[in-house]
Amino acid sequence: MQSQRKENHVLDQTSLKLDHRYYASVYSQHGEDGYIAEIFRRIGTTNRRFVEIGVEQGLECNTRFLLECGWTGVWIDGNSELLTRAKNTFGDFVASGSLKIVDCFLTPDNVNNVVKSAIGDCSVDFLSIDTDQHTHHIWSALHLPSRVACLEYNSTLPMNVAIEVPYMADAAWDGTNYFGASLKSLEQKGLLKNMSLVGCESMGVNAFFVDSQLVHDKFSYPYTAENHFVPPGYGNYKDHRCVGWPPGPAKKWIAS
Repeated sequence: MQSQRKENHVLDQTSLKLDHRYYASVYSQHGEDGYIAEIFRRIGTTNRRFVEIGVEQGLECNTRFLLECGWTGVWIDGNSELLTRAKNTFGDFVASGSLKIVDCFLTPDNVNNVVKSAIGDCSVDFLSIDTDQHTHHIWSALHLPSRVACLEYNSTLPMNVAIEVPYMADAAWDGTNYFGASLKSLEQKGLLKNMSLVGCESMGVNAFFVDSQLVHDKFSYPYTAENHFVPPGYGNYKDHRCVGWPPGPAKKWIAS
């Protein structure tokens, strides 16, 4: 009987995995629309508000589908040309007040003032950050409470090593694997925010975090990088294996 209970526990944990079954790209680049929908199916919604940092022109971002399903929120990006296109494309949503578009290059120093100015003191159901080089630094500095967060991680880094690139204000992604933070690093940063790692999408680009008070019996335990890591399904191919972005010049990684 004891072994049977153990087997059922394993099967239950497997069924709670956020795996490829939930992949769906209405507008998102890597199936995030489906994973986001499944997460909120499990935990429900409250104010149906979002903040997304790093949207470019908004055509393939993680919150466009939410916006078109009646959510409200804020898009922030530092590329003025692309945001002008977003304002034209989504002008009706801006005019109705359901979408605010903010043209600003975010840093750890200004992110809280910019976000607070755009959305006030309220919490949000969903936060998404993808700023290529410094996603992890922006998230660490941001004090906005969210029930769910979607963060870009560097899946070319070992799942069990907490390392990241140091913050350099003038740094931009150079097309190599020198960017961001490992999944273990984000796992640890999430714990400081009382958020648990619950899964990654199938391309190994984005990781999902949920308020730790909401995860019980709803997601696969343990909420660790070792349990939820997905390797890169993008980038350069070698011997029919996808190996992520290529290595760049000699650079320094730092421990998280």
